[in-house]
Amino acid sequence: MGEKTIPILPCQSLQPVLTFYSALGFEVTFQQKSPNPYAVVQRGDIELQFFGLKQYDPAASVSTCYVLTDDVDGLYQAFRAGLKEAYGRIPTRGLPRVGPVKDMSYGVRQFLITDPAGNCLRIGQPTREDQHHRPAPQETFARALHHASLLADSKGDPAAAAKVIDRVLRLEDERPTPLQLLHLLVLRADVAGRLGDEETAATACADAAAVRLTAEERSSARAELARLADLRTVGGP
Repeated sequence: MGEKTIPILPCQSLQPVLTFYSALGFEVTFQQKSPNPYAVVQRGDIELQFFGLKQYDPAASVSTCYVLTDDVDGLYQAFRAGLKEAYGRIPTRGLPRVGPVKDMSYGVRQFLITDPAGNCLRIGQPTREDQHHRPAPQETFARALHHASLLADSKGDPAAAAKVIDRVLRLEDERPTPLQLLHLLVLRADVAGRLGDEETAATACADAAAVRLTAEERSSARAELARLADLRTVGGP
């Protein structure tokens, strides 16, 4: 017989979680209010189960699971569309939120989405068989972006990512290319938002929007510019 793993994730209250996953296209296949709050949602082969815990703090959550897919970009676009329809915007800060889709150094294209209970879903598609990290770039700003991205999106340490970016942008003897500066500033705005530092997030967004790019550079940075537009939208509960 085959085996299947189903994550069972905590939440303080079921309804905000069920509303969120319904917006993503999940179906609520089971819901129990007593004796213990419990619910199941399913979308295709993705099944998630939730249990209620009154003393649970979503802001302190470290719960996570990984979803492997063969169409990460399709899921990303579908989830964004569902969130925009349900919330009137793409939530990028606070809870819930969705991050950008990225090609990671360990051979996976992925994005992170965090539900109202603070549970983080890493949704990824392998891009190569070797899942080991590639060596970090040697060039100063590419290396900083590499490490800051890993700290923010793999280790879940936005504060450390912010320190890496701030340190490299203070260098006086080297300057990033316009594309590198855009990527660094957008990530800085992203992690500032996760940390609740709205002033820094707004400043980084404004600085990123002011970066002068050629038409060719703008074309290659479409995903980053779309992320910047998301971050500049007032949102996040």
